[in-house]
Amino acid sequence: MSRQRFDAMTESRKRERVGVEEKGRRSELFGNNVFNKERMLQYLTKDALESVQGAIFSGSKIDRKIADQVAEAMKTWAIEMGATHYTHWFQPLTGATAEKHDAFFDLMSDGRALEKFGGGQLVQQEPDASSFPSGGIRNTFEARGYTAWDPTSPAFVYDTTLCIPTIFVSYTGEALDNKAPLLRALNAIDEAATAVAKYFDKTVVKVNATLGWEQEYFLVDKALAHSRSDISLTGRTLVGHSAAKGQQLDDHYFGVIPLRAINFMKELELECMRLGIPVKTRHNEVAPNQFELAPVFEEANLAVDHNLLLMDVMDRIADRHNLKVLFHEKPFAGINGSGKHNNWSLATDTGVNLLSPGSTPMKNLQFLTFFINTIKAVDTYEELLRSSIASASNDHRLGANEAPPAILSIFVGKQLGNVLDELEGVSKGKLSPEEKTELKLNVVGKIPEILLDNTDRNRTSPFAFTGNKFEMRGVGSKTNCAKPMTILNTIVAKQLREFKKEVDALVDKKSLKKDEAVFNVLREYIKTSKRIRFDGDGYSEDWQKEAERRKLSNNKTTPAALQVLTSKQSLELFASMGVMSEKEVTARQEVELEAYILHIQIEGRVLNELVYSHIIPSVIEYQNILIKNVLGLKEIYGAAHRKLTDGQSGIIEQIAEHITELKKQVDAMTDARRKANKLTDTQKKAFAYSDDVKPYFEKIRMHCDKLEMLVDNRYWPLVKYRELLSIK
Repeated sequence: MSRQRFDAMTESRKRERVGVEEKGRRSELFGNNVFNKERMLQYLTKDALESVQGAIFSGSKIDRKIADQVAEAMKTWAIEMGATHYTHWFQPLTGATAEKHDAFFDLMSDGRALEKFGGGQLVQQEPDASSFPSGGIRNTFEARGYTAWDPTSPAFVYDTTLCIPTIFVSYTGEALDNKAPLLRALNAIDEAATAVAKYFDKTVVKVNATLGWEQEYFLVDKALAHSRSDISLTGRTLVGHSAAKGQQLDDHYFGVIPLRAINFMKELELECMRLGIPVKTRHNEVAPNQFELAPVFEEANLAVDHNLLLMDVMDRIADRHNLKVLFHEKPFAGINGSGKHNNWSLATDTGVNLLSPGSTPMKNLQFLTFFINTIKAVDTYEELLRSSIASASNDHRLGANEAPPAILSIFVGKQLGNVLDELEGVSKGKLSPEEKTELKLNVVGKIPEILLDNTDRNRTSPFAFTGNKFEMRGVGSKTNCAKPMTILNTIVAKQLREFKKEVDALVDKKSLKKDEAVFNVLREYIKTSKRIRFDGDGYSEDWQKEAERRKLSNNKTTPAALQVLTSKQSLELFASMGVMSEKEVTARQEVELEAYILHIQIEGRVLNELVYSHIIPSVIEYQNILIKNVLGLKEIYGAAHRKLTDGQSGIIEQIAEHITELKKQVDAMTDARRKANKLTDTQKKAFAYSDDVKPYFEKIRMHCDKLEMLVDNRYWPLVKYRELLSIK
């Protein structure tokens, strides 16, 4: 055996052994690249560790001396991990993440070099962030924005950079990101839920909102994706005829994961383990080339950070596998789009899930309290919650027969519905001994048994109770979870605060016992929030009519959905809960509307270019070949050519008709876009793009897709669905 061959075999076996170790010891890899509690114990002094943990648990401030200690420890660990730079990793209003890398390297006054990173660099930086959207909070010439360390989300090393999760605020203190309002909302739910939880357990000190997201996505071949300008520039196919075989056989769902996809997933999961992202589930989704990844649930702020980090990591690893990840909610017509279900619950520091029934009537009364208050909150603010998932890309998905409708409703299942109906019948005021026995033992006491046998599921429901959590199913696959989580936690916090006031008032004024007061208030909530509960088919036309009768909102487009943000009710909610000021809310509405406009504008421009620079020239080239064929047959056969060229002539006529109509629709779309661009009011402009520009897209697509089926495959300028939706 040659030396080269021996060395190659040795290296191959070494790689196999490493692979086996990594596959078998995921738990040992978990969090290796994270400055978590385990690292803190190794690198921090006792005082520094206590200070950081105090900031994490109770939000206490970390003084400058301690910050310097933490920074030095963090730098030492990061450099040992191979880091050369550090960055404040934040979430501007673009919906993605942002980072500016600075080297640890610095020069002393005498010219000597050293690695430098102090408490000042850790706690706060001042990036020139004038180009980030601010919705009018900051002018372009006011370049100062501040990133501030969020100690509740641990720093991590990715590649050669120490990434420090931060908030992003203006010089005057307004939030310029998605994280700061989320942290405020989480603080609000902590205070409100803890106060209510103490009715049932005096030892509860803190309540955390938890989140488990389910990330759906498509994988396509990188070279094929890059060959199409619509995918490269908009994240979706603006034209393309459905493949003969799509998802109609349901054979992709939960099927054997294709080899290229599983290799991508393996590397992704290993990287996630190192970064502390607790990924657990992977599987094929319904559409071809569509997959899902889901983690173990975590505290909501950390879960949001992990989801954003995951999407960045997915892009990088896919590139190494010559794949491209599509996070767009509807990248392909005719098959399912992608969502990101947000599974939300509340957990106490004593280890209790407040949305999970317990072993005693009192624990079940606690469950019902948080369960019914959540229903009441969603009923009161259903339109606002709908606004949190609004985007140009998600508009393609919501309401289609694959995703929840734009109408917010709650599914609780028949069994729990019956429990609520029985509670609704509870008499007002003091309860007789018989009523107490009936409620506590026969109604409340049997909830765990009811849920044990509860097999009800409703995939058409936008907000469903699934045993020990609520699942918000309308969130789009590329949405930053911080937006829906901010609103959901804010509205539930507000509702819990109102609940406590009402219960305390009944105890004080009417001398009711605590559990009697709780039953009385819950009874009224069940009545007043009944309209939001719906267990039927959310896709049906009957539900559309019924929802209108119930006076539930049905905002099908982003401009319509975002109007509620600046309503009197919404502004009062955010201000009273300390989550956002009127200025911050108005700015977000402006940013979201502007983003909608720009997305539709870009799609219109790309569509125009595709039609005029690619599709029409290619189609005419093929049409000329057919015309030459007909003329040649005429020259050979004379008058007899007509019988021989009926097919060609028919195709030529069809092509001509589609080209004529295609040009007409594209020109009309362009004119509508020009008119919309002249509008100065952002809201009016957004509605113009929604109502006047976007409707042309489907008309244009229809003619393009018809032409795709008429033109020789060799002349069609774009990669087709059958090629894009096939990775092995």
